[in-house]
Amino acid sequence: MELTYHSEGDYRLPNLTAPETPALGKYGMLRRSFLREHRSGIYTGMQLSGKLDAHLAEIDRQAREMAESLTRQMAVQQGVTEALKASDQMEWVGRMNNIRAAAEEIVLAELIYN
Repeated sequence: MELTYHSEGDYRLPNLTAPETPALGKYGMLRRSFLREHRSGIYTGMQLSGKLDAHLAEIDRQAREMAESLTRQMAVQQGVTEALKASDQMEWVGRMNNIRAAAEEIVLAELIYN
């Protein structure tokens, strides 16, 4: 392996670059924290093999899709509609917040902390 250098003042520094990592969302960062704290062997193995970033990006994508899907399904089941939003906004907001919280708990239990 041949290294190239560049000068900065009186110093010659190697031209090293880190590989680009995809921007992670909330769920990807939660998964990384969980793996690092509770599954350190898996975390280290994936990091050394270069599979960690792809895994975290995929988990983040799946978790967002699952949360959106569950939120839509639960809103339909509980009758939270645009008509309710038009007639009683505070009731609609309260119900939607409860639905989002429940959907997020499911996502965390099934994808992130599993």
